Amino acid sequence: MCAVTHVLISSDSLLRRRDGIEVIGAALVAKVSGSGHRRIALLVGVPVSTVRGWLRRFAHNAGMVRVWFTVLAHDLDPLLGPIEPVGSVVGDAVEAIGVAARAAVLRLGPAGPWSFASLASRGRLLSNTGWPWAAVC
Repeated sequence: MCAVTHVLISSDSLLRRRDGIEVIGAALVAKVSGSGHRRIALLVGVPVSTVRGWLRRFAHNAGMVRVWFTVLAHDLDPLLGPIEPVGSVVGDAVEAIGVAARAAVLRLGPAGPWSFASLASRGRLLSNTGWPWAAVC
């Protein structure tokens, strides 16, 4: 038996994050569009330090996120072609999330892309404890 605590995470949130996944997702999309953390904070209505923390954590995990969601997208749609790079590691990760979310909608039915990202990452999209999707017992 595994000596860990199990917590159910809603699809509208992430572990240890107070703001909803849609707000965090909007911040990530704004970053990919070229906005800075101060402008994004105004856009989504949260403190600058919070947005800066999200962006730093996502940038730290972006390579793993890209791989995870690329594999997931191809698992959901085996006929899916390559996911084209968009020019940055963060942008590539956000693109992979979007492509995987679309593949999930086509195969499983309607769901918001950021809710899908929360569920597919088990709430650990912005995890700060190493490999965020390692198997837990």
